[in-house]
Parts: sequence; C-alpha cells; structure tokens
Amino acid sequence: MNLLWPGVFAAEAGAIFARGMLGAFDPQPEPKPQPEAVWATPNEIVLQLDTARLRRFGPPQKRHGPRPVLVCAPFALHDARIADLCESHSLVASLLAGGGPVYLVEWLSAGKTQVFRHIDDYLSDLNVMVDEIGTRCDFVGLCQGGWLSLIYAARFPAKAGKLVVAAAPVDTHIVDSPLSALARSTPVQTFQELLRLGEGLARGSHAQQFWGLMADSPEQIHDLLQSDLPLDSERFASQADLFRDWSESPLDLPGAYYLEVVEKLYKANQLARGEFVALGKRIDLHDFRRPLYLIAARDDEVAAPEQTLACARLVGTPSRAIREAVVPGGHLHLFIGRRALEGLWPDVVAWLGAP
Repeated sequence: MNLLWPGVFAAEAGAIFARGMLGAFDPQPEPKPQPEAVWATPNEIVLQLDTARLRRFGPPQKRHGPRPVLVCAPFALHDARIADLCESHSLVASLLAGGGPVYLVEWLSAGKTQVFRHIDDYLSDLNVMVDEIGTRCDFVGLCQGGWLSLIYAARFPAKAGKLVVAAAPVDTHIVDSPLSALARSTPVQTFQELLRLGEGLARGSHAQQFWGLMADSPEQIHDLLQSDLPLDSERFASQADLFRDWSESPLDLPGAYYLEVVEKLYKANQLARGEFVALGKRIDLHDFRRPLYLIAARDDEVAAPEQTLACARLVGTPSRAIREAVVPGGHLHLFIGRRALEGLWPDVVAWLGAP
C-alpha cells in the first residue's frame, strides 16, 4: 500500500532500475483534463490558484464562533479527496462536528510550466490561502501535509493556532520505515533519471504503471474502509467505486519539489536537525510553542509512528499542551477507516474546541 506522497515511487526507483525496467515507461502524452472530482460533503471553492484550490465545508466563519480548521492534504501521488472520500469515511465530516468551518487545501497536479516549483512556493501558496480565510486557523496536516503545516506554523506562528500532525514523517532518521530506508539508500541520480523520463515532473502515471491500485478487490477496499456494510450491498459497491476513482487519479509533482523532499527531508533529515530553511528563515522547532496533537498508525508503512511522535521532543511546546495517539491499522486507515474516524477523531475535535 505504498502511496500518498512524493517519496513513494522515488524510494522504489532503485528496485525498478535493478529489474531492468527503465525502458518500460511508455512515452507520456499531454494529460487529458481530469473529470470533476466527486466530494462526499457539500463545499465551495473560495479561492482558485494555478496550483491549488481552497475549499470551504460548512458555513462561513462567525465572528464569535469556533476558530476555523484548515486541513492540509498531502501533495502526493493521490489527491485531496483522501480527506472526504465518501459517506461515513470522511475526515472533513468528522471535523465539522466542531461547529466551525472546515477549509481544505486541494493541491493540483503540476504542469510542464511548474517543474521548477519548490517547497517554498507551496508554503507561499499556503500563506495566501490562510490570508484568504482572514483569521488564525487550527491546522490538521495529513502525511506530507503534516510536515508542511508544521513548517508553516513555525514560520508564521501568529497565523497558526493548534496543530494536528497525522502520520507525518518529521524525523525520518529516528527509525526506518520501508519508505524512508529506500529513500535514503537510493542514489540521487536515480531520482534525477525518473524526472528526465517525466520531462521534469515526477509523473503519477509512471507510478501507476508499476503499482496500479493499492487495493482493487472488494475485500481489500472493505478492509481499508473498515466498513461494516455487507460486501454485496449496493451502498458498499458505490463506496468502492469512489475509492477506485480516487486511487486511479494520480497527480504529477514538480521535479524541483520532489527532489527537495527526498534530499532535505529524507536523506538529510533537515527539519528534525533544525537545518531546514523556509522562505529565508531557518526553522528551529524548539521555537515552536503551539498546542500539538500527534497521531500515528501503529502499522503505518509510509511514516513509522516514531517518525511522527518524535515531534514532541523537537518542539518547544510544553508537554502539558501535547497530546499523542497511536491507533491500530495502516496509513490509510487513519484517514478513511471507520474505526479511526469514529474512535479517534472525535477526541481531536474536542481537543481543537477546548480552551
């Protein structure tokens, strides 16, 4: 179930080349426009950028209402519908129980004119979206969106309230996951060759040629959703179709951004070491003092729990303002699994709403 963010097929690149499959990539035609995505929860696009959309779920912010929540989805192999997949499997719906508006950052597939965009460019986009909301936000960062939210909140502390970091590889050297081990051991030249094949982009379609669906059969999807619906029911069949549609819609990533993730966050572990520079400022997480909720999946194959929970010792947030949770299951279970959505996320919502 390797998926969800830039290091995934880069980490597998060494194995791909070892199998002599470099020539297996088909020439990539100009991608056709994707059909309009189906969202589970009604929403409105409140800001459209070339690289992202800002969606609002729920009513506009009330003057004296709860602080808005901004979900920072991964900019990865698959799109932001991971946070709002279908009925009963929507993190956004869980967060709306807090009573305030929920905003979602929907990163868009990169085009050929965007091959030189860096992490800084996406931080700048995120800053524009926060300004569009018009008030301090609480952040919920998922996977890659977790470390991006953490960097943003450390860079712009006046704009961030509480921060939820879910299944994010923050300290990639504290312990290995299969992904981080492969990312560190694969030569940079392998990543560069993949980008050459993608004409400067890390092509989601290249990854799809080797992996296809991470889950295809009804039984596999039923497990990922932790569904209580009968396998042969029409309602489950509809949910399985929505999952397949999401998993078959890969995103392309800018080559410059892709290499930065591999080199700075995986190979050099700059964020954990206090060496990462964001928009001209070195990020020392010891200066970060916002309330923090760290969430990990026990059997996460993308971000080992220790890689996320290590954040507690890296930040300056007092221990009494840090909460941690490790739940059963793998990476995707944390975001779309019924048991996680019903058992864990209501506590997150209560924590976000507490003084």
